[in-house]
Amino acid sequence: MLLKKPIAMNSKIVVRPVQASPPLGPYSHAVRTGNLLFCSGQIPVDPATGELVSGDIQAQTRQVLLNIQSLLQSEKLTFDHVIKSTVYLTDLRDFALMNKIYAEFFRRDPPARSTVQVAALPKGAGIEIEVMAAYPAA
Repeated sequence: MLLKKPIAMNSKIVVRPVQASPPLGPYSHAVRTGNLLFCSGQIPVDPATGELVSGDIQAQTRQVLLNIQSLLQSEKLTFDHVIKSTVYLTDLRDFALMNKIYAEFFRRDPPARSTVQVAALPKGAGIEIEVMAAYPAA
């Protein structure tokens, strides 16, 4: 079946939050297309120093989620707008401790989520989280 009109691609808007640490490579912190915001994985880097935070998986999880919160706020969004997250852990035995902190940020109607164990993460982090959020209808 032939389409009568070509399907228009949504524009891509790169999000560059002022408060965030510079990306560790050739990627953007987030990209908006249409009503969706795709956030790159965040690791537990202190934006003030650019260094990995010290501490256990709970301290690392908290910093990652604070970094995500800052990114969302730069787009006038909250954790309530997150529709999907993926958590990467270097040790799945940290799942319960991570989950405890994660639940503090996603208090009601949490998003769909996947959690996987990976061999390693940038800067030796124990966790990385990426999220996708939806902007409210105008």
